[in-house]
Amino acid sequence: MDLQPLLQWLYDTPMGTAIRENGTLFPWIESVHVLSITLVVGSISIVDLRLLGIASKSRAVSRLTGEVLPFTWVVFVLAAITGGLLFSSNAVKYAHNTFFLCKMSLLVVAFLNMMVFHVITSRGIEHWDESPHPPVRAKLAGGVSLALWIAIIVCGRWIGFTMTAF
Repeated sequence: MDLQPLLQWLYDTPMGTAIRENGTLFPWIESVHVLSITLVVGSISIVDLRLLGIASKSRAVSRLTGEVLPFTWVVFVLAAITGGLLFSSNAVKYAHNTFFLCKMSLLVVAFLNMMVFHVITSRGIEHWDESPHPPVRAKLAGGVSLALWIAIIVCGRWIGFTMTAF
């Protein structure tokens, strides 16, 4: 399937053109995107560090996730919207950037890790929910998540350094 026509269409949209041609729009959107990602990773890290048994040991995992994850989803949606806007400004080049492709792939793996945790790993959580030392499978999920989000940030930063001018 050839995505080139779709990428070109995104590039040519009024929004993509406005972001690309306006001297301040791209930096403002990028700033909101970076702040959103910071909040996403920060809030996910709170849960991951609890799963690793490093922080918030006196708090139940289910309570912590119940308090933190709704906020995480709100800022994730904001990050996705701003990321989509940034992508539209230069869709053709972003779609061929190795670090962009790596970031998108890592986001998929992070999503799968989260799904595995919520569907499989958290089974029987009532037995370890309040324990300061979660089971190995929970620690593994937290460690993998933390590593993935660090890699996502690294790839995201490299996108800007490897893109050629508009």
